[in-house]
Amino acid sequence: MLKPIALTALASFSPLGSQPEAIWAEYLKPTTVIREKQIGTQKVPVAALPGVLLEQVKALRQSDHKYKSLDNSVLYAILAARQAVQQAGWNDHDVFGINIGSSRGATELFEQYHEEFLTTGKTSTLASPTTTMGNISSWVAHDLKAKGPEISHSITCSTALHALLNGVAWLRSGMADKFLIGGSEASLTPFTVAQMQALKIYSTDTSEYPCRAFDLNKTKNTMVLGEGAGMLCLESGTSDKALAYVAGVGYATDILEHGISISTEAACFQQSMQMALGDLPVTEVDAIVLHAPGTIKGDASEMAAIQKVFGEQQPQLTTNKWKIGHTFGASGILSVELAVLMLQHQQFIGVPFVKHQTPKRPLKNILVNAVGFGGNAVSVLLRRA
Repeated sequence: MLKPIALTALASFSPLGSQPEAIWAEYLKPTTVIREKQIGTQKVPVAALPGVLLEQVKALRQSDHKYKSLDNSVLYAILAARQAVQQAGWNDHDVFGINIGSSRGATELFEQYHEEFLTTGKTSTLASPTTTMGNISSWVAHDLKAKGPEISHSITCSTALHALLNGVAWLRSGMADKFLIGGSEASLTPFTVAQMQALKIYSTDTSEYPCRAFDLNKTKNTMVLGEGAGMLCLESGTSDKALAYVAGVGYATDILEHGISISTEAACFQQSMQMALGDLPVTEVDAIVLHAPGTIKGDASEMAAIQKVFGEQQPQLTTNKWKIGHTFGASGILSVELAVLMLQHQQFIGVPFVKHQTPKRPLKNILVNAVGFGGNAVSVLLRRA
C-alpha cells in the first residue's frame, strides 16, 4: 500500500492574483484576463500579472542587492514559495526538498544579455549565473534558508507536473518527508512571442476570448501566453492541513513524429492517464483539467485520448488557458490549483464558450493533464481531502 501524499499548501502568483479567495472569485467570472499588450514592437494578446503583483516583484528586487540582478522567473518563484511555506507552517527547523522548473527560464535576462553582446561584443559579469536553469530552486532555497536537496529542470510545458512527480518519488522512497514543488515562467518577451508566431500557433483572434482552448470547432490556432508561478507543499502521509491528496501519478512520452506536436490520438496522454488512474474505475473520475493549449491539433489530440480512455464514461472537462493563457512551465501547477479549488468549493468551473456540462455528483476525484513539446505527458489524480 503506497503512502498517501498530502498537499498541505498551495500558492500562486499569476494573472488572477495571489490570494486564494480572489483567485476563486476570478474563476467564478465568465471573463478572461487576457488583454492586448505591447510586447517589443507589436501588440499581442497576453495574460500579464496585475499591477499590484508587479509592485511586489519590484519591492522584492529592491529588498536585497543580491536580488537586483535576478530574472522575473526567479522572483515570481520566490514570492509564491514564501506564501506556500508559510501556509504549510514549515519553519527554519524543517528539512524539505525543493524542485522548481521552468520551460524558458530567464528568457528576459537572456535576451537582454544577448542583445548587449551583439551590440558591444561583451557581456555583463552576471550573465551566466543569472541565466542558468538551476537559478530558480537555488535562489528559492537561499531565500527560505532551506536545508534539503535543490532540483531545477525544464521539461517544456509539463515541467511543473514533472516536479510533482519528483516530489512524490522522493517522499515515497523515504528520502524526504516534505517537498516544495512548482513551476515559474516569465515569458512575455519579444523573442518568445516571435517563436510561437513562427510556429503559427499564436492567436490573432480579436474576439471576447482570444484563446479558444477546448473549442474543438475553431478553425485557427489560438494559443496565448501568460506568466506566473505556482508552488505546492507535499508531505508524506495524512494531514489535518491537507487541501487534497495525490491519489495517482502517471507519465509517458510519445514516439516523436514531429518536433512540436503529439500523436493524433495522444498515445502519451492515454498511457499517463491510465497509469494515474491505476485500479480506479473511470466512472469514479469526476472531472479533468485539460492541458488544452488552444491549438487545433493539441486540443483535438488530447480529446481523442480522453475518448480512448473513458469512452462513454467521459467526466466533466475544463481548462484555464482561455482565462489565463499558457504559462508554459508553470501551467501544470496552475491547473492543479484550479482542481484543488474546485474540490474545496465543490463547484465545477467550465469554459464559457463550450457546451455546458451538468455535474453528475459531488467532486471527489479530479485528473490534471500536462504535456510539452515532444510529447512528454504527465497526469496527476487528485482526491478530495
